Amino acid sequence: MSRRWSDFDESDVKVRPNKRGSRPRTKESPDHPDAELGRVITVDRGRYRVHMHGSGDGERLVTAVRAKALRRSPIVPGDVVALVGDTSGGEGTLARLVRIEERSTLLRRSADDTDDAERVVVANADQLLVVVAAADPAPRTGFIDRALVAAFHAGIEPILLITKTDLAEDPADPAGLLAHYAELSLTTVVSRRRVADGGPGPGDDADALDEQAVARLHALLDGHVTAMIGHSGVGKSTMVNALTGADRATGDVNDVTGRGRHTSSSAVALRLRTPEAVSSPQGADDASAEDADSADGVSWIIDTPGVRSFGLAHVDPDDVLAAFGDLVQGSVDCEPGCAHESPQGGCALDAWVAAGRAGEHGPARLASLRGLLSSLSGSAEEQEEKRLGSSP
Repeated sequence: MSRRWSDFDESDVKVRPNKRGSRPRTKESPDHPDAELGRVITVDRGRYRVHMHGSGDGERLVTAVRAKALRRSPIVPGDVVALVGDTSGGEGTLARLVRIEERSTLLRRSADDTDDAERVVVANADQLLVVVAAADPAPRTGFIDRALVAAFHAGIEPILLITKTDLAEDPADPAGLLAHYAELSLTTVVSRRRVADGGPGPGDDADALDEQAVARLHALLDGHVTAMIGHSGVGKSTMVNALTGADRATGDVNDVTGRGRHTSSSAVALRLRTPEAVSSPQGADDASAEDADSADGVSWIIDTPGVRSFGLAHVDPDDVLAAFGDLVQGSVDCEPGCAHESPQGGCALDAWVAAGRAGEHGPARLASLRGLLSSLSGSAEEQEEKRLGSSP
């Protein structure tokens, strides 16, 4: 019996590629001993802008893409990375990012307190500048407490910056925040708009800040890598511009919602200007070349977009209590396994607060602690606390 050619044709047979064929021939990855180090200053759609270390010719910025081996590793501003390829920084050049150096710290957050997905915010910061406005928008101690917990968990030193104090009813204690955190060893800086005698002058626009506050903050940030977080509209970009000489866009607060408008869409690391440049802005260009550029010789501010949620799902409840320095000592007398919910559960914090050991604002501080712990446990209570804290 004769057969047709089509009976033997196998051209339409689908053959799966051999999985072994795409595997590397060796499990050893190259260590790239000649790679150059730099700090990631911004990330934009798979492109990494890197400030190179030890640039003898001043500032050298390189654009890079990550190697295939790092495709699952989050890379954020503040990361120190190793680059190979064209690291000249010339127009149109592209280097390859092959390694992330060991991180000293990692600031993280989640969408809410029960979301297992974490977001890496900033790497290698040793200070966290928490920015709130005395008014417009009104400050929320719930947000500040969350930021302090995140800083404690990451091993980062927190600093509180209170802006727009010229709008506060009591400029000596704007929004009562100084008294509220008086029992903590928390460094606090207050800032206001600079206004000349007799009212605003030609040089006193809305973005002009009091020079004394800028100088104090500059001294605190000098020699450090500082991450800056806060709501939109609290004045982060205005302060960043004053400290770095950058031209970050600034915005207003929505009259209807009371919330700030986003002016920064991504985190960016900026170098702190020298004190001479701060006092003499016209010398900023000269200073920028002089203060570049070694791994440990540059002061950085990492400005982050305004946040509307700062979840702490990655933080253990015990670490939450440890961040409340004015209350943690009172927990010594708590019963083993105490959840710190109420005296009926064996919690000694109520007696500690009632005795005035946590200061005048002890009751409010204890309420904030319990609100955080309740939110972390997934309780239906304190739902507003999940959105940056609803405490006034």
